[in-house]
Amino acid sequence: MARASAPDPNLERWIEEGRRTIIDIADMLGVPPDAYTRDPLSLIPALQNYVSRLPLGQFEQSDWVTLHSDLLSYVADFLVQRHGARWDVVDDSTTPRGYRYVIEAQGLDGEIRRIDPADVVMTEFDNLPIEITRMLASAELTLHLTPQVSEDE
Repeated sequence: MARASAPDPNLERWIEEGRRTIIDIADMLGVPPDAYTRDPLSLIPALQNYVSRLPLGQFEQSDWVTLHSDLLSYVADFLVQRHGARWDVVDDSTTPRGYRYVIEAQGLDGEIRRIDPADVVMTEFDNLPIEITRMLASAELTLHLTPQVSEDE
């Protein structure tokens, strides 16, 4: 359920920081910010190469947190740019802050759905090796932004 009050005052900051993070990562990986902004898919090859070369077996907790944050920023920004999704704040009593940031989008079926990009990334971490396209496809399928394939077909 969306928060009844005005959006959390940190929502805009959250959005801006995430956007800045992924644009900086794109630039660091050799994808010019204007190219990334025109087409967020342009980052996939460089980002996949980057995560494929990471020594995940040697990661400390802080490394996982940073990678999680970076990939969360990409998933969210991809959905916003490519599918017109938007950030929202929802109440969540299971989190210390009492709310969570989620991405909301209207699926091809007309239904509004929400996902937490943090959960999308955690699911990817549970299914190593990290596959950028699988992670994005998972988010798109969950939000019903792409045609659903029936098991019967």
